[in-house]
Amino acid sequence: MAKITIADLKKIKEKTSKDTSLRHGGATVKITVHMGTCGIAAGAREVMNSLMEEMSLVERDDIRVVASGCLGMCSSEPNVTVELKDEKPVAYKEIDSNKMRQIFKRHVLKGEVQTEFALSRG
Repeated sequence: MAKITIADLKKIKEKTSKDTSLRHGGATVKITVHMGTCGIAAGAREVMNSLMEEMSLVERDDIRVVASGCLGMCSSEPNVTVELKDEKPVAYKEIDSNKMRQIFKRHVLKGEVQTEFALSRG
């Protein structure tokens, strides 16, 4: 078993800091694409790809994209959760690439919740 070095620990700390920065002031937006088995089967990879394409078009370093497991609502997959700082999270249901692009452009960039796709708020 390999030993962990100080450099390894620093890398882990940096990654963890980035992942938790929404709570600690670094990021103002966190987008979670729920990529459990059911989400992937329903098209979550395509949703993630379209999100990453949209991210590449804007110069924002305060947006964090996270992949996570199932939200627990398999019948509404693919699911995406958007968390803006100091606002309640919004879980979106049955998301495809076009809906993801709309959510990114309107909710993430402009703060306009897309209620027609919303599963829950808060």
